[in-house]
Amino acid sequence: MPVDGLHERRLLENFDNLGLSPLVLGNLAALGLTKPTPIQAQAIPHIVEGRDLLGLAQTGTGKTAAFGLPMLTRLIAFGKRPAPKTVRALILAPTRELATQIADNITAFAQGSPIRVFRVVGGASINVQSERLARGVDVLIATPGRLLDLLDRRALTLSETTYLVLDEADQMLDIGFIHALRKIARMLPENRQTLLFSATMPKLMSELADSYLKEPVRVQVAPPGQAAEKIEQAVHFTTQGEKATLLAEYLGKHPGELAIIFNRTKHGSEKLAKLLDGWGFSVGAIHGNKSQGQRERTLAAFRASEIQVLVATDVAARGLDIPQVAHVYNYDLPNVPENYVHRIGRTARAGRDGKAVAFCAPLEMADLRSIEKMMKKPIPVVGGQPHAEGAGSGMSKPAGRRPGGGNGGGKSFGGGKPQGKPQGQRQGKPHAAKADGGARPPKRASRRPKGERAA
Repeated sequence: MPVDGLHERRLLENFDNLGLSPLVLGNLAALGLTKPTPIQAQAIPHIVEGRDLLGLAQTGTGKTAAFGLPMLTRLIAFGKRPAPKTVRALILAPTRELATQIADNITAFAQGSPIRVFRVVGGASINVQSERLARGVDVLIATPGRLLDLLDRRALTLSETTYLVLDEADQMLDIGFIHALRKIARMLPENRQTLLFSATMPKLMSELADSYLKEPVRVQVAPPGQAAEKIEQAVHFTTQGEKATLLAEYLGKHPGELAIIFNRTKHGSEKLAKLLDGWGFSVGAIHGNKSQGQRERTLAAFRASEIQVLVATDVAARGLDIPQVAHVYNYDLPNVPENYVHRIGRTARAGRDGKAVAFCAPLEMADLRSIEKMMKKPIPVVGGQPHAEGAGSGMSKPAGRRPGGGNGGGKSFGGGKPQGKPQGQRQGKPHAAKADGGARPPKRASRRPKGERAA
C-alpha cells in the first residue's frame, strides 16, 4: 500500500479526523466511543461534505452513528432554531423499536446542544405528537405510517427538510412501505441530502436508491447477506411438535444469559412465551398485538436483565442493540432469507461473541436451503438428521408439556437431554403467565428517552 494511503487509513481510525463538531466529539468521548467502525470511518467524511450516500453494512456495525454524527455536525452549524411545524432532518425506520433506539442514540450524541430530537410512532397519542411538532423539530425519527397520519392532519410540513435518512430501507420495502415512501418523497424539497442504509441489497432496494439518490457515494464494508464473523451458527433438525421441548433444553443450559427467540407469527410468539413462563423461565414477548407501552416496558426489562428470555416476531429483528444478548434461537425459520441475517445479528454485538441456533422442521427445509444459498455456505448441524425435501410437518402441539424429551444435541450449543428439571427455572411453583406475555417489568423501566414527551 502506498505511504499516502496508509497515512489516510490511520487518520480515519480516529473520530477526531472525520470532520465532526467539537461538541459531538465531546459526547462521543463521554460515551466511551473513541474509534470509528469501518462503516463510520468510510461514510462520515462523505456525509459531512454533503454527498448522497448508499451505505451497506452488517447489522450491529454502527450505522446509526454513521449517519447521525455528521447530520448533527451539519445541524449544529446551522445556528438557529427550526420554524413552527417544520423538520430539518427526517429519519425513517420500519419499526417502533428501531425508531426508539435511533432516537435514544441521536439524543445522546446531541447532549448539550440546542438540537431538538423527537420520535413519532404508532401506538402513542397522535394529539401529543402534534402538539410537540407545532414548536418545530431539528431531528424527527418516524415510522412511515405515523408520519403520513401527521402529515394528513397538517401537524407538520416537510418543505424545509433538507436531510433524509432511510434506515433499514430494505425492510421498509419488504413490509410494504414503498407507496408510503414515494408519497413522503413527493413532499420533500428536491434540494436535499439523502442517505440510505441497509444490511442487504435486494433488487427493489437498488431501484429505490436510483430514484432517491443523486450521484451517490456507495460505501460497502461487507458483502450483503453475510452474518458477522463472531456469530457461531448452528442448525438443529427436529419436528415442529418437539421444538418447544428442545428450546427449553437449550435455555436450561445457559441460565442467566440473555436470549432472543424468533417466531413467525404474533399468535405463535404469545403462545410460546406463555408456555415458557409456565415452565418457569423468566420470559417476555413483543409483537404487533402488544401496545406500545407493553413493548417498551418489556424491552426495558430485557435490557436490564430483569427478564432473560425475549420471544419476538421480526419486529425485533432489526435495530435492537443489546450487547448482552448471548443467544438467538430461530424457533421458526424466516421465509425471507435476508431476515435470518438480521435476526442472528441481535447477538455478537459490540465486539462480543454470540451463538445462533436454528430449529428446522420438515416443512422448513426449503427455507433453510434458501438461507444457505444467500449466505453461500452451509450452516453447521448440531442435532438431528436433515429431513427429506417435502417431508411431512410433524405438526403435533406441545400441549403444555414440561420439557424433558429431545432429539439429541451438539455439545458446543448445549443440546441433549436435560437431567431432571431444566436449569434457569425459577424456584417454587410456576406461576400463571402474565397478560402481556411474560414477567411484568417494573414501572420504573418505562421512562422515556430524553428529548421526548410522554405519549
